[in-house]
Amino acid sequence: MRQIVLDTETTGLEWRKGNRVVEIGCVELLERRPTGRTFHRYLNPDRAFEQGAQEVTGLSLEFLADKPRFADIAGEFLDFIEGSELIIHNAAFDLGFLDAELARLEGRGKVLDRCTVEDTLQLARQRYPGQRNSLDALCRRLGVDNSQRQLHGALLDAQILTDVYLALTSGQGEIGFGTESAATVAAAERIAVRVGDVASRPRVRIGEGEAEAHAARLAALQKKAGRCAWLELDVSGG
Repeated sequence: MRQIVLDTETTGLEWRKGNRVVEIGCVELLERRPTGRTFHRYLNPDRAFEQGAQEVTGLSLEFLADKPRFADIAGEFLDFIEGSELIIHNAAFDLGFLDAELARLEGRGKVLDRCTVEDTLQLARQRYPGQRNSLDALCRRLGVDNSQRQLHGALLDAQILTDVYLALTSGQGEIGFGTESAATVAAAERIAVRVGDVASRPRVRIGEGEAEAHAARLAALQKKAGRCAWLELDVSGG
């Protein structure tokens, strides 16, 4: 599955009042793993910031004056998100602004014409009803480092939201089975298995403490996500 974690910064809180997008940040995931591909653009909004919005983003009209307009990057942006599932915190806000930008361009349609959307704010409200579920609150609750978030920035927030989303939706974004430790490699031995002329096959012996570490890891995943599929497997062989 291809997913795009997305965030925007704007000149104000209401697109209906003519506010515009000034920054777009996207992070690509494939099968819940970051690929290293991102999309990040600052945009000239052709209008002033509302009171307070400039302080939140740290951006200025002087900085944005020589940046492209949304129309200039719309095609590239739509190509990047095409066919993906968008992961957005408070999706109605970002989609409202992006659709308003697209409405200014003939024949571009809406974001949902090209993508599906998962709203992490709604996910958080289902999991933590009655609690604060802002991005900062979720970082504290889920142990995600947001120490670099002094100001709101679209790409930085998308990167932080990536970690929050993976933790929020099971904590199994990167379990760590893809790499072998030196102890595991050292414990592996090759034995000859003769079935006709079949080549030898590897047998791996679990090192001391590895079974306990594995069980602890599964228990932590179950505690964070509410369930762990590995623990539900019948490994008795019966």
